[in-house]
Amino acid sequence: MIRFNFRNLALSVLLLFAGSLSAQTFLHADGQNMVDESGQKILLQGVGLGNWMLPEGYMWKFGDNGDRPRKIEKIVLNYLGLEKAAKFWKTYRQNYITEADIKRIAELGYNSVRPALNSRLFITEGNKNEFVNEGFELLDNLVGWCKKYHLYVIIDMHGAPGGQTGQNIDDSPKNEPELFMNPKNEELLVKLWAKIADRYKDEPNVAAYDLLNEPLPEQTGAAAKYKDQLVPLYEKLIKAIREVDKKHMFTLEGYNWANNWSAFDRKLDDNMFFQFHYYCWSNPDNLSDINGFLKKREQLNTPVWVGETGERNNTIYFATTQYFEKNNIGWSFWPWKKMETVNTPYSFKSPAGWKDIVDYSRSKGEYVVTKVNPALIFNELLENIKIGNCTYFPDVVNSMFRRIPLKLEAENYGCDGYLKSYSIKDTITKSETYRKKEPVKIAIIKTEQKSRNPGQYVILNAGEWTAYQVKSPDKLKCKVSLQVKAENPAEIIFRIDGKSLKLKVNQTEWSEIKLDPLTFRKGDNDLKVEVKSGTINLDWINIQL
Repeated sequence: MIRFNFRNLALSVLLLFAGSLSAQTFLHADGQNMVDESGQKILLQGVGLGNWMLPEGYMWKFGDNGDRPRKIEKIVLNYLGLEKAAKFWKTYRQNYITEADIKRIAELGYNSVRPALNSRLFITEGNKNEFVNEGFELLDNLVGWCKKYHLYVIIDMHGAPGGQTGQNIDDSPKNEPELFMNPKNEELLVKLWAKIADRYKDEPNVAAYDLLNEPLPEQTGAAAKYKDQLVPLYEKLIKAIREVDKKHMFTLEGYNWANNWSAFDRKLDDNMFFQFHYYCWSNPDNLSDINGFLKKREQLNTPVWVGETGERNNTIYFATTQYFEKNNIGWSFWPWKKMETVNTPYSFKSPAGWKDIVDYSRSKGEYVVTKVNPALIFNELLENIKIGNCTYFPDVVNSMFRRIPLKLEAENYGCDGYLKSYSIKDTITKSETYRKKEPVKIAIIKTEQKSRNPGQYVILNAGEWTAYQVKSPDKLKCKVSLQVKAENPAEIIFRIDGKSLKLKVNQTEWSEIKLDPLTFRKGDNDLKVEVKSGTINLDWINIQL
């Protein structure tokens, strides 16, 4: 855990991984690529700004009574009263994402952000609907900061009027997808998107309009009832936006958490791309196949983008971004920060006394509001969420950029296929775990203690090898070690950019073999572990400064 002022590498070095630094020209779709006005291909690599304009209960450690914005607001109101609660929310939104956050996002190498919008912050509910200044002011600030630090913005309608899912993630008022049930909600959404588009029509660093986040889940029956309305709604939104904005891209998500694209049989605009969301929550880790999305991309000839990925561990972060980029797909990591976590770029501490409020959010019946001064608790939260008071996890960021220093898991060999990323004698039998469509044998590490998510390792026989690629921000000398054991006495060759080291492995228990410091060149570095004799189990390669 490292504080915000940690600087392993100079800003100028980190910015090498920020993608294009000319993020001031409009992006547009060109076949299956996104390109800027000069024709340069842009791969959007960003973070989602969740929990800011649309707070999510799980990021507060809350239970069912605080699982969405309107319920969280009720809890804060019950603790603080009307006047103090209003002041709290104003300050919360000012503190959660600031210019310092955007500067840091750019420093770390991202080139885009995806802010999650709650429509209630932009247009009022009820009979009399009026635009709300606060939401637009927050978005104005964000667009301005991103322009300053050369980041693109993908504006995400995370919570549409009435709710598009009927779940907590969109601030649904009645656990129903009322966007599709009440024509007035649809009218409000059209009105809001037209307002947003008119406001940002001349802002080139706004990359795209994400018209609707994760609509219509299947398991609740919402998709079966309303999925036929989704494409017509997209068409109506696009028509309204195009009346005021001819330049910006659209990104469209399928139903069932963005991932069912069966409703899409054509492009709805010449300047758009499709979006899916990718989470790996299997135990043990497993990489889900994306070939269905790739085939659809070929059919429709549009770019494809992963609007959300994350919420797991460094092994998955390395693997998924490698997988996406190999297939010409950009991504946005979800989320930038949240409370008491170790698997996001930043984490903020829960305030003293927070457990009482968490218990209140999880209570099944009546629960008495704490007698201690709640203002102290919520004021501490307002301080804790500032980026300067958060904890930074460089391993998380380095994993998704495949950038040293990092621990490289053996099962995350490259994605270039046979004789490029691996050479295996038995190419017919596929792995039973993790990368199940490939023949590299991967096994689960068995320990005496049961684990919800055990580690995995690669088994290599004589004549077999796996290859890896990592990035270095500069020419660096690093400490390198391998976690390995032998099923029988083995000899391996460890290669880095053509240089070879011979190693003997006789240990039958997991052991760390430390190498003399090795020099990594600036940019991409190719690694290979090749077995000359015997059989080894390879767990990881650790590369540290």
